[in-house]
Amino acid sequence: MRIGVPKEITPREHRVAITPDAVARLVAKKFEVSVQRGAGHGAQITDDEYAAAGAQVEPDAAALWAAGDVIVKVRPPTDDEVAHVRPGQALVSLLYPLIDHARVAALADRGATVLAADMVPRTTLAQMMDVLSSQATIAGYRAVLLAADALPKIFPMLMTAAGTISPSRVLVLGAGVAGLQAIATARRLGAIVEAFDVRKAAKEQVESLGARFIEVPSEEDAQTAGGYAKEVSADYQAKQAVLLLQALGRCDAVITTALIPGRKAPILITAEMVQAMRRGSVIVDMAAEQGGNCALTTPGQRQLTDNGVVIVGEINLPSQVAVHASQMYARNMEKLLLHVSRDAALTLDAADEIVKGMLIVREGIVVHPACAAAVIPTKDKELAA
Repeated sequence: MRIGVPKEITPREHRVAITPDAVARLVAKKFEVSVQRGAGHGAQITDDEYAAAGAQVEPDAAALWAAGDVIVKVRPPTDDEVAHVRPGQALVSLLYPLIDHARVAALADRGATVLAADMVPRTTLAQMMDVLSSQATIAGYRAVLLAADALPKIFPMLMTAAGTISPSRVLVLGAGVAGLQAIATARRLGAIVEAFDVRKAAKEQVESLGARFIEVPSEEDAQTAGGYAKEVSADYQAKQAVLLLQALGRCDAVITTALIPGRKAPILITAEMVQAMRRGSVIVDMAAEQGGNCALTTPGQRQLTDNGVVIVGEINLPSQVAVHASQMYARNMEKLLLHVSRDAALTLDAADEIVKGMLIVREGIVVHPACAAAVIPTKDKELAA
């Protein structure tokens, strides 16, 4: 089986799906690996490094897609990349299939087999393959650095001959992997940190990092069986809004991380809440790519509100730290490829919990139940039109 690693062509994407150290380990396991020329340049990896690790360097995208039996990417395939897919070829990448039904339908039309890297189930065995967690770790770190850069203050307390500087206050909304890393990073920089999450289990994790947990007085717990957050009731939202308004009024920087799988990001900070924040405050909206947790966020842009609040809506934060983000993603992909293959040949056991969660399309047939329910009606509507 030959693994193909194309150069990412999505704007501002600098990561690469497989790094040379992962190539060497895969080759030792009898896999063949092809890498498109320049695929690693954004992550500071040369073609010579890939060749030295045992990869075949292909001259362009057409040659790479023609060579690979399994194509491993970071970003979802573009329309041009979908056109390269041939029947029977397998694709592994981020896909967001619960939202992007048209892309799933297009890949099914090409006769592909598709594994969505963002659909890895949250289990102990799957942890080493969980790209969402690995990339969220990078993103949480980067978000705090963006906040520190935009804030006209420093994070730590300083006691100097010129007087004492009080530490900045940081509020983190959402205490998943990204939020916990943001808390840890802000604490390392010396900030006083508060955090909020709708999942009651997050309290202990937040407090273990030295932050104060903002708790809504309610028995409601918005944690799914898989460990993710789900939508809360209107009553909970009303109580949450009161507490957040108070917290926003006393903080200097806010990091928002709240996402609900398969749904638009929930609005946690309304326009009215932004007006209550102090001049010079900063919001870094890590959910910008999924619509944003702040009502005023513009994805991909940094803006200044009328009352002097900076809202950072930069997207794809892991790509800004492409070297380590690529290393972590590649390790996830290496473990996944070894899990879904035997004797260097792809074997997709439908009974396997990890395969069952990730397998979206099998040889042109949409097999994931949640995706099939959405994709098939979408295709029917297109045919009717």
